[in-house]
Amino acid sequence: MQGIHGVANRPQRIPTALLLAATRPRLYLYGMSDNPTFETADTESWTQARLELLAREKELTRLQDEVNARRQALPRRRIEPSYVFDGADGPMSLRDLFGPCDQLLVYHFMFGPDWQEGCKSCSFWADHFDVMIPHLRARGIAFAAISRAPYPKLQAYAQRMGWSFRWLSSAANSFNRDFRVSFSEDEIASGDKLYNFGTLRAPASEMPGASAFQRRGDTVFHAYSTYTRGLDILNGTYRWIDMSPRGRNEAAFEYPMSWVRRHDEYERAD
Repeated sequence: MQGIHGVANRPQRIPTALLLAATRPRLYLYGMSDNPTFETADTESWTQARLELLAREKELTRLQDEVNARRQALPRRRIEPSYVFDGADGPMSLRDLFGPCDQLLVYHFMFGPDWQEGCKSCSFWADHFDVMIPHLRARGIAFAAISRAPYPKLQAYAQRMGWSFRWLSSAANSFNRDFRVSFSEDEIASGDKLYNFGTLRAPASEMPGASAFQRRGDTVFHAYSTYTRGLDILNGTYRWIDMSPRGRNEAAFEYPMSWVRRHDEYERAD
């Protein structure tokens, strides 16, 4: 997410409008307006407009079903390297992360080796992980987050955030580079399109993504990976925000997710 996750750990220039808004109650800081503008309608007109939108929503649902089917029909790519990760249970191979499950989902969490805390945007996504894990297990799906930071840093940050999902360090292997979510300074400076299957340049040393794996016996296969806006559907809070009357309402911000904080950094709005 260039301009979203990709700048999460860079110094941020705070727009003047946000600095001025800081003198108001915190409730206004993230895009609220004293005088919202919108059209009004009677019940009949509102219902007609809603039915027109419903038709488009159904088109989108059918298209999403089609895309899901095509994703599941992708060929599998055998994973040759024997990746070993460091975590709470000691060294673990990629095969070990499956446990008894035959499917594995991995979130590529932005947390560089020299960073003192995880990416705030990835943290926004990670706030949704723990509650979904029992449901994933019920469908034979294991889950883990993987970052390049050493495991003690991951453990300390997880404790701060109150998370318990499995989180492992890839500091000792090439997993992040192989899945094109970590980049060298030379690669960043080159401006080459190395991220998101060669469609975008890498603006930072760490970038977000999600990958799906499947195993046959002890052989692991790569089924799917997604990056940038492909991660949107994995954030339940954004789904609810999209349904709210104002939606994301991020156009005036320096970059779309500049409003996001780690959940222990927000001030109460009440």
